[in-house]
Amino acid sequence: MKKFISVLSAMLIGIYISASNICDAISFTPPFDVNSQSAYIINLDTKSVVYEKNADAEQMPASLVDIMTAVVVLENCEDPDSVTITADKSLYAEFEEYEYPDDLRYAEIWDGDTFTVTDYLYALMLTSSCEAANILANYFGNQNISAFVDKMNQKAKEIGAENTVFTNPHGLYDPKQVSTAKDMALITEYALTVPGFEDIATTEEYEVKPLSYTTAHEEEWTWSHSNIMMSAASDYYVYGVKGIKTGNLQLGGRNLITMASSDGIKYLLVLMNAPFYDENGDSKYYHLIDACNLIEWVFDNFNYQVLLSKDEEIAEIKVEDSDGSGYVLVKPKEELSTLWYNDIDTTSIQKNIKLADSVTAPVKKGEKLGEIELKLSDEVIAKVDLVAADNVDRSFIKFNLSMAKSFFSNKWFKRAMIISSIISLLYLCICIWAYTDAKNRANGSFSNKKIVKKLYGGKRK
Repeated sequence: MKKFISVLSAMLIGIYISASNICDAISFTPPFDVNSQSAYIINLDTKSVVYEKNADAEQMPASLVDIMTAVVVLENCEDPDSVTITADKSLYAEFEEYEYPDDLRYAEIWDGDTFTVTDYLYALMLTSSCEAANILANYFGNQNISAFVDKMNQKAKEIGAENTVFTNPHGLYDPKQVSTAKDMALITEYALTVPGFEDIATTEEYEVKPLSYTTAHEEEWTWSHSNIMMSAASDYYVYGVKGIKTGNLQLGGRNLITMASSDGIKYLLVLMNAPFYDENGDSKYYHLIDACNLIEWVFDNFNYQVLLSKDEEIAEIKVEDSDGSGYVLVKPKEELSTLWYNDIDTTSIQKNIKLADSVTAPVKKGEKLGEIELKLSDEVIAKVDLVAADNVDRSFIKFNLSMAKSFFSNKWFKRAMIISSIISLLYLCICIWAYTDAKNRANGSFSNKKIVKKLYGGKRK
């Protein structure tokens, strides 16, 4: 079964990496300031970038790291609902010595408590539980947390998160543990393809039902998601928001990754390194303020629009040796439909057309004959192939005449004719010289006979 899961995971990675919209990255600027140091919004349907700010800048991901921890666990566990692990307090030792206690997040999992892997994953994703992170990493790293972290880094490379380095499974401060908003979006997109991840990461509340636990626990035991944008009772509530992960570090700021959908359009938002305090030193949830502003902005201002119709006749190309009009129409190979900012008129999009220099019949319908590039200012929106709208047959007569014309106009034919003419001229000159020489010799021999006859009178012996 594990082998099957590994093969399936490899296939999902391949599908994820190869699946891309024909639109290149083009982002728009919101009419307000974004407090987070890095921000990245993509449309999950088209993979197009809606907005980005310092998306490639290195930041400390904090407990956003838990997303990768969950991915590695889910891909290495055959049945997370059945596998159980008992908490061991020795795995908590590093938390007692941690320098920044305000960064620590606990799910009240105590020594001796026994939970399923699924339970631990809910504690990890909803509450950023440090205990759950170490317990899972230790178990699936074969009692070696460092070995588990190696799996996390290997998976990051497989996904394509080249600017990400993991050093622990819980996200507590380590200056060497870094990622970028773009990489975290890539990792989260992949995580959403892993069975079970989305259900866990977008659950608002989870009722805990441990197999065994210490008597110190309360009767009612519920873990709530740290993304309070999901809660209707919150000042930061936004309808359509789902999960996925928050993460805070005193030295790395506030972080948030969440999904949001409206009118069937799904977005993924990544915010990293938002300030903890305002100019007066008061605590401020700038990551939630940014998230509310950005999500409402995309909800209000973006819709799908057709930028290039598949049936649009772009140009006409002359076709040599064709049976008919001698021209073929070219159209886009596929329709270009993408998320577009309502305030920008699509007529402002530049269309740069490149057509084949020469086309000769026959031409098949759908054959590539050029390319069209769509640009807004200096940003490329997309490049689409231009193809023949219909078949164009070859004319037998035109083809043969063309072949004859091309034969006689061919430079090698011309060179051959010149060389042949020179050789023929030389041969003619040689023939004339030979004939003249032979005639002269013949005339010379006759004169000599007359001279001999006069001298010897025919008595020459």
